[in-house]
Amino acid sequence: MGITYLDGEVKGPTGNTASVHFLVDSGATYSLLAKSTWQALELQPKRSASFSLADGTQIERKISECHVTLPQGEGYTPVILGEEGDEPLLGAVTLEILGLVLNPFNRTLQPMRMMLV
Repeated sequence: MGITYLDGEVKGPTGNTASVHFLVDSGATYSLLAKSTWQALELQPKRSASFSLADGTQIERKISECHVTLPQGEGYTPVILGEEGDEPLLGAVTLEILGLVLNPFNRTLQPMRMMLV
């Protein structure tokens, strides 16, 4: 499996926008914004949650929501409010909200097969 990046734009409740270079991480539950980005958007924490890192370490992060625009679509999504050293991630929930899936063979985002059952 290779590494996939995607450029997008995020917008906060005050209308502030920012460009983001996301690492697409289909193993991450939520997307994450760098501290400087979410502060520029004036996002406010709505709740917090514990997350497990790949090495098993547990961390606590605050969560908010914002509007994300990608070349493949746009919508509102929950986002982790990153702390110093955290890098932007595009996680599974955002991909699902936008109806997208990561193709692991060519490392591209494709439309998800939508089910209504």
